[in-house]
Parts: sequence; structure tokens; C-alpha cells
Amino acid sequence: MPTDSTKEFYDRIGQAYGLIADASEHDAREAGENALHVRAGDTVLEIGFGTGHSLVAFAKAVGPSGRVYGIDISDGMLEVARQRVGRAGFRERVDLRTGDARSLAFDDEFFDAVFMSFTLEVFSPREIPHVLDEVRRVLRAGGRLGVVALSVDNHPGLLTEFYLWLHRHFPHFIDCRPIDAIDVFTKAGFVIDEKIDMSIWSLSVVAVVAVKQDSAKLA
Repeated sequence: MPTDSTKEFYDRIGQAYGLIADASEHDAREAGENALHVRAGDTVLEIGFGTGHSLVAFAKAVGPSGRVYGIDISDGMLEVARQRVGRAGFRERVDLRTGDARSLAFDDEFFDAVFMSFTLEVFSPREIPHVLDEVRRVLRAGGRLGVVALSVDNHPGLLTEFYLWLHRHFPHFIDCRPIDAIDVFTKAGFVIDEKIDMSIWSLSVVAVVAVKQDSAKLA
């Protein structure tokens, strides 16, 4: 799970993170944003907003009648994202705060859509179900969850094996681990709507959009 050392790491690199990560991640992140199909008037949450690129995209999409919220564990990231949102002219449309995805400080069925990009896999396998339970709680019936994540590959190459070795030995710096997004979404009670397979530096990446079913219809 994200730890104090993880928070301190992202606080330290907040200003440089956009340059470090965006060059390799932006295509996958944008594919996930587009697949989520955020609409005018939507209320959207991004968990782990980083330097704020997706926040700006969602603020444009929801228009003046919508609202975008973001939580991140890092104060440093929050400051960078706040500056980016302000420069884009969306300060009044975006609400940013530090927070914990395992205990979301929002009412039940508050959001139309929730988005995570290279965030869910930061949590341990034990904690991912708790995060998804919270996402289900704050999503309205029919609400959409979009996740971009490093993906489990049945035939990992040398680079994937090396990445996993780095994660095991240097978890504070290589904090993500590949996940089976389809499996964890299905077990959490979501219905898969779209799946896009991609890669970054030969590492498998997936963008998945899933839908929260109406509990009354499931009963």
C-alpha cells in the first residue's frame, strides 16, 4: 500500500514528475481518458491525479455545469496540479485535496465517473479490493470506472522480469506492480465495458472501463 515513504518520494519529485513520467505515460493515459467518455455536466473523481494532466482534460469535458474532484497522497503533487489547473483556467471547476483511496471522503453515489492512471497498482493485492469497494460506494448506479494500469502478461519478457525484480528490491522507487485489471474489477462487482491493450517500453499496459451495476437489479 502507499506508505509515508511513498508520500515523501512523490512530494520530493512533484516538480519533475511530469517530465519523468509523462513522456512515456501520456498516450496510455489519454487512451483511458477518452475511453471513459466523460460528458458535459458529469461529476468526476480522479484518484492519484499526479501533476494534473487528466484533471484539465476532464474539466474541459464536464463544462461549466460539471465538477471535477481529485485526491492524491502527495502535497507536492497537489501543488503542481493546482498550478496546472489554474493556468488552464479551470480553478473554479476543480476541487483538489490530499486523501486516501481506501477511505474516500465523499458521500455514497456522488460521482458519475472515477478515473485512475498508474495508481491502482500502487496498492498491495490485499488492499485493491478495499479501494474498489470505496469506488463502488461513491459511484452512482451505471457510473463508470476507468483505470490505466500495468498489466499482467502471461508471457513476460526480459524487461518485465527486470521491472518486477526492481519492484521487489526497490519498492519505494518502483512502487507499481502489474495487475489483472479484468479479474479485480469483476471480483469487485463491476461489468467490463471496454478494454484497450497497449505497451510502454515493452511493458504490458491496459486501459479498462467498467460499469457499476444497479444493486437493486442484482438483488
